[in-house]
Amino acid sequence: MNMLKESIKNFWNDEEGLQTLEIMLIIAVIVVIALLFRDQIIGWVKDLLDFGDENIGNFQQNG
Repeated sequence: MNMLKESIKNFWNDEEGLQTLEIMLIIAVIVVIALLFRDQIIGWVKDLLDFGDENIGNFQQNG
């Protein structure tokens, strides 16, 4: 009986899978945030790409 208690106690205190759970929770939070703010993120990326296109055009004309 003592061996069974010790086995259950060791299983309960085992933290080996804890890191995987933490990483999965962080990824889930990032995905939820990305879905909530997807329109703002897409607009921001488009603005950055448009700004880059304008600057590349200026360099090509001056060069």
